[in-house]
Amino acid sequence: MEPSGGSVEAPGRGLRVLVVGGGIAGLGAVQRLCRHPASPHLRVLEATARAGGRIRSERSFGGVVEVGAHWIHGPSQGNPVFQLAAKYGLLGEKELSEENQLVETGGHVGLPSVSFASSGRTVSLELVVELATLFHGLIDRAREFLHAAETPVPSVGEYLKQEVSRHMARWAEDEETKKLKLAVLNSFFNVECCVSGTHSMDLVALAPFGEYTVLPGLDCTFPGGYQGLTNHIMASLPRDTMVFNKPVKTIHWSGSFQEAASPGETFPVLVECEDGARFPAHHVLVTVPLGFLKEHLDTFFEPPLPAEKAEAIRKIGFGTSNKIFLEFEEPFWEPDCQHIQVVWEDTSPLEDTAPELPATWFKKLIGFFVLPSFGSSHVLCGFIAGLESEFMETLSDEELLRSLTQVLRRVTGNPQLPAPRSVLRSCWHSAPYTRGSYSYVAVGSTGDDIDLLAQPLPMDGKEAQVSELQLLGVQLELALHLSRLPGPQPGPSSATTVLALPVPCSCSGPCSLFDVISWFAALLSPDPVCRRSHTSDVLLHHARRSAVWLEGG
Repeated sequence: MEPSGGSVEAPGRGLRVLVVGGGIAGLGAVQRLCRHPASPHLRVLEATARAGGRIRSERSFGGVVEVGAHWIHGPSQGNPVFQLAAKYGLLGEKELSEENQLVETGGHVGLPSVSFASSGRTVSLELVVELATLFHGLIDRAREFLHAAETPVPSVGEYLKQEVSRHMARWAEDEETKKLKLAVLNSFFNVECCVSGTHSMDLVALAPFGEYTVLPGLDCTFPGGYQGLTNHIMASLPRDTMVFNKPVKTIHWSGSFQEAASPGETFPVLVECEDGARFPAHHVLVTVPLGFLKEHLDTFFEPPLPAEKAEAIRKIGFGTSNKIFLEFEEPFWEPDCQHIQVVWEDTSPLEDTAPELPATWFKKLIGFFVLPSFGSSHVLCGFIAGLESEFMETLSDEELLRSLTQVLRRVTGNPQLPAPRSVLRSCWHSAPYTRGSYSYVAVGSTGDDIDLLAQPLPMDGKEAQVSELQLLGVQLELALHLSRLPGPQPGPSSATTVLALPVPCSCSGPCSLFDVISWFAALLSPDPVCRRSHTSDVLLHHARRSAVWLEGG
């Protein structure tokens, strides 16, 4: 292995496997391979100084906050993340209780404790419940087109708006009330954008929308932080498996490479890093976020990926969902308040207008969740998705605090409301090795595009058995919608699923590494019924369609 650009010691002879990316997908893959009796020489190349990817717990405000994945959605025995968290002792007695595991939520975000309107009045919770029931019912019906021969419209957004218009025609209230009802529904549309990791539900394909599996269980968090999960996985890996601060520049595949330390031996893959270091390998598992792949598709692989794989990467959607944490000296909300909804009365899901981001970006905020009190700190966590979320990342802390202070004073009707004393936010779109939060099946793509990405390279005839390059991470990333992990999905959105399942083996003797890699490929080619591509809620409560909702962005 060439020493240029790094001092990583070259391994001895034997099978070498490289994993590109040290997020939950990469960690899950390498942990599984390490457990195999014929464990090869493994190395994970991580571009940043930390493992976990969009699972990112930080100590702030006197406690632990989740900048990335937030909840376990559907925490029950069918959820691999829940199984791992229970195994590692990361959950409390309440979260582990059978009662908690049996709760049926339908995969919907819970109702707000209070709903503030932009005029400073409080919206009746009775009205909010009425409209939430309507909206959640429409979302459930949108999932029923999975096996339909055709859909009435291409996107989820178009279908929802079509149905809202039909219901609106039967509303008997005065015009002001009708306008308020549309504004409340618009807030639910914004929630769904956070859940799906998209700017607009008009971008989300209707036909595959039902591929998401909802598991029972009341959403729960990790008392000590979601990163406890990745820390336990890291602790199980052999020393020196992880190589940090090693961003990969180009993966040269389908070649024949050599190194001075192993004369006479050739390798089909060579991974070239930004600092000039080169790592030859027999197999490479690529577990980088889809957003990064989209941005670097033309230079990341040499030779370029087959046209069908490249096209799949371009077609599958990848959006941004972020969190904004506001710290207050004293709470302005009631002691039993858990979720604050914000309704902008001049908005409607039936009106398509180009956003004037500097003046209106904050109207995409769905509201705020109240975090557990950290001593003298009282913290709200807001969620925002889409282009507005990306614009928010460009603001300074001072600009952000000023804008949100004005918003809170306006919606509470209290012009003297004390400003937050500090702010913390995620910036997943700006992160150079992420470039967004999670994926979704966009209009023009299908779940088959996700399956295609999991197929190993080369893809031609006999050589396919070499399986020298595997885009597992893309599949895992699709399943790992950084927001949550609601289903036992062996598919693209759930790297954690890999961690929880045993390696099936029908061999008469010990299975080879190729058998294991082939198993990964099979695992990541999900059953079309549960193949949903939502990156999980580890971070954001968004990944409603994957086993791990990395919610929050």
